[in-house]
Amino acid sequence: MDSSATDSGGLDATAREGLATGAGLAAGTGRAVGDGLAGDAFAGLLLPHFDAAYSFARFLTRDPSAAEDIVQEAFLRALRGFANYRGGDAKSWLLAIVRNTASNWARGRRAAPRTTEEGLEEIVDEGQISPEAFVLRQHEIEGIRQLVESLPEPFRETLVLRELEELSYRQIAEITGVPVGTVMSRLARARRMLTEQLEPQP
Repeated sequence: MDSSATDSGGLDATAREGLATGAGLAAGTGRAVGDGLAGDAFAGLLLPHFDAAYSFARFLTRDPSAAEDIVQEAFLRALRGFANYRGGDAKSWLLAIVRNTASNWARGRRAAPRTTEEGLEEIVDEGQISPEAFVLRQHEIEGIRQLVESLPEPFRETLVLRELEELSYRQIAEITGVPVGTVMSRLARARRMLTEQLEPQP
């Protein structure tokens, strides 16, 4: 499917509404089709994490189009399983479903991974820097994004969940199914690998 992601790597309002509708949520109401108050509860808890789900899927797959499909499928799974949700951190619960969905996608995919053309979100106020400086900064961000995408998956997903999604070690452990100590060691190694890549070569 064609990607409707914005250049910042998130989803614009049209794309978000389209994916929400495809996942069984009535556009404009946040109500799961045919599911009444339960649908309202589902939308209230999980729709605020739509962009986080897409960002995580995009980094896992390195494919913005596949990420949209994965997010839609993940929300469908979450909707079907919402009756079994027993509280806790909704974002972590959703991202765990996204991770499992992405893993299934990866197992069924035969083609070699491709690098997404989307960049990391620009954090600098464009109006405060010159066009030349902005272009240079965009190149820097693109380079860092490519470095993150080049990391092995266990380190890539841990780094994204910690640094971009700002989840706690315990939340990451719940999502990835490993002990907190493993999360900490993976994060340290991921940071070390990035630092080594960023250091000037002699």
